[in-house]
Amino acid sequence: MHDLLTGLFFWIALGVCLIGMIVRFIMYFKGLSWRLDRVAYTSYPAAGFKGAVRSIYKWLIPFGTYGWRTQPFITVAFFGFHIGAVMIPLFLLGHSLFLKEKLGISFFTLNATFADILTWTVVVSAFFLVLRRMVLPEVRIMTTLYDYFILLISIAPFITGLLARYQVGDYSFWLNMHIFCGELLLIAIPFTKLSHVFLFFASRAQLGMDFGIKRGGMKGTKMAW
Repeated sequence: MHDLLTGLFFWIALGVCLIGMIVRFIMYFKGLSWRLDRVAYTSYPAAGFKGAVRSIYKWLIPFGTYGWRTQPFITVAFFGFHIGAVMIPLFLLGHSLFLKEKLGISFFTLNATFADILTWTVVVSAFFLVLRRMVLPEVRIMTTLYDYFILLISIAPFITGLLARYQVGDYSFWLNMHIFCGELLLIAIPFTKLSHVFLFFASRAQLGMDFGIKRGGMKGTKMAW
């Protein structure tokens, strides 16, 4: 089973994720209105690019936007979850060695203690994000079982990874479950809300271009909007 998970299943999961997200990117930009969006973008590329970059980096910085600053506790949980969710898969020593073997690429590796802290940060942050959905009425009313399912498959690789890391019970079982959950997550990305892993950059860029060109960004110019 281990050989299958680290061989054929890995390539299938990676292929589905990458091809699926390429299709999603194409569908996203093709879905933009030519009259409302793309004409302005092609006519004013410099202003649009500046607005896109500003929008992306501000949303990538904790407390970089007004929305983040109004909810400091949620902001800490949100960034705690996402920073760990990005760094652990790419920079954990075991993952780095695996990527080197399979893809021929490698990154710097995290100190084991720091990696443990990051992983626990992801798990604890996920708990508070779930608690937020259960406690806050304005969030609870918009939450469905689907949202909890997305959180579950997002956190499962980290929980199973910790169980394998601390050798709780059968190490081989939890290692295989960790790999399986990670591959399930890859497959789910293009077909679920998890697509925001990549589409975040597309949507923030598009909104940033809107504000950089049409919604006040070119105020005082001869811009028709």
